[in-house]
Amino acid sequence: MAPELDRRTYDLLRLVDRHSPIGSIQLVELMQLHGYEIKDRTIRLTLSELDDLGLTEKVPGQGRRLTQRGRDELEQGDVSSRLEQIRARIAALTSRVSYDPLEDTGALVTSAAYLDEDDVDRALDLAASLESLPLGPIPIALEDSAESEPGDLRLLIPSSITLDGVLLAHGVNADLATAGLLEYEPVAMAERFDGEGRGAGGSESEKQPESAGKNETDDPDLDIQSGGRIVRYVDVINGEGSSIDVISLLIESGRTDVRSVLEGDGPGLLVGDGRQFPINRYEEARDLAVASRDAIGGVLDFRRPREQDKLPNGSSAWAFGSLTYVGPGELLLSALSEYDVTNEWDTLYGTAERSTFEPVETVVPAPLDD
Repeated sequence: MAPELDRRTYDLLRLVDRHSPIGSIQLVELMQLHGYEIKDRTIRLTLSELDDLGLTEKVPGQGRRLTQRGRDELEQGDVSSRLEQIRARIAALTSRVSYDPLEDTGALVTSAAYLDEDDVDRALDLAASLESLPLGPIPIALEDSAESEPGDLRLLIPSSITLDGVLLAHGVNADLATAGLLEYEPVAMAERFDGEGRGAGGSESEKQPESAGKNETDDPDLDIQSGGRIVRYVDVINGEGSSIDVISLLIESGRTDVRSVLEGDGPGLLVGDGRQFPINRYEEARDLAVASRDAIGGVLDFRRPREQDKLPNGSSAWAFGSLTYVGPGELLLSALSEYDVTNEWDTLYGTAERSTFEPVETVVPAPLDD
């Protein structure tokens, strides 16, 4: 019979899984960073109970690690409350965004990658390679990791959730609905299309598919893509049935293919998220989304709903537009994972001021303190 564990215990198991082997003192610090008011004695008692349940085990002189049963329980249990917690985390971070893409100032949501000192140059090279593509800019910040965090250094990158906060701050309530894998081509849209929606120099028979879209310099009533071309969704996950962050799930499972984009081998697979927004805020949402992408990078697919299938009263059956965005954080975390630069990251690390971030070429790692 499966044990009945509360949310706090599942979060403790997740921390043991991520940082194992780990001792109780470090677990207290990590749990407090995650918002729990908890004492060392409580942690030690909980770990003893988890040992008795066969979910954790002692590593002599080092702390605890999960058993196979513990990993199974973590993967299969606590689905609904974990989803609720992730959504609450996203909502909290979104509400703290003060970033203005037109002024390029204010607080934005960040992702974090944890790096060993020897891997910093490789990480910066990958960021520079991404920045050289239509996906750029890729603003980053490099800081010393906290004692409770893995690695020597923490690399911060803007998260796609920043865009939801920008929209919310301007009264556009976007509903974050899905995450998924996106087939991507790093093409400059202004060069790809002429004024009639055909490939430059192409014939009428060579029209791009409806999903190819238009860029922001064309008719504003047509679709917009900025930062390259999102060809199609390869896989879509709505979060149901997953007990962890879906973006992390897709990266950890090796589903992304940023390498093909970086090495020029053809279309790649990026991980991004989709949201809906009220169609009566179309122009404002469009301008904010394009300005955000141009300022902090990534790739954007912005769509007006097709005007078809009218309701009997004459109004459109579609009341929402759709906006798919791959942020620079999701891009760089995927690349770092694919190239084995790091396997430790946090897609929803927190918020930071835009002034914290610099262009890749200006970031020079400071020597670590002895």
